[in-house]
Amino acid sequence: MDDKKLVYMANQIGKAFAYQDEAAAVASIAGHIRSFWDPRMKKAITAHEQAGGVGLDPRVLAAVRSLKAG
Repeated sequence: MDDKKLVYMANQIGKAFAYQDEAAAVASIAGHIRSFWDPRMKKAITAHEQAGGVGLDPRVLAAVRSLKAG
């Protein structure tokens, strides 16, 4: 799957949690990615973040960064 599609999908997840405050949204986005994305997708979105994270919404970017920490 290409980065453009992963960014789109991750940002869609972010929109689903837009009603939550910052901390809760970041945790929910990260939790969704952790639970439902296959390992190749998680590795690819993490690599995209490490390359600058172009196109990722701020909350999604924070969520992806938290995946590396946890």
